[in-house]
Amino acid sequence: MFSIYCPYCEEHREEEEFHAKGQAHIARPRDPESCSDKEWGEYLYFRDNPRGLHHELWVHAAGCRKFFNITRDTQNYEIKETYKIEAEPRITATQAQ
Repeated sequence: MFSIYCPYCEEHREEEEFHAKGQAHIARPRDPESCSDKEWGEYLYFRDNPRGLHHELWVHAAGCRKFFNITRDTQNYEIKETYKIEAEPRITATQAQ
């Protein structure tokens, strides 16, 4: 069990209060009506699955109920940082190497 820092509540809370929602920073197509089926399918279903640093979208489901991002190392499950949706990550894969 570990604690996760919520950037909105500004406190560490138990892992059970949070839910992972997938890869962060996925840009929605500007004009979905003009997307091909292949492009739309890739947007909806295909995500990166890196070994190492990964930016993920999480929600504080049992707390403030706000979405935020986490930079996490998928090899050891270590959380490197948490940050608000509108913010950019301070840590990226190229910086960590």
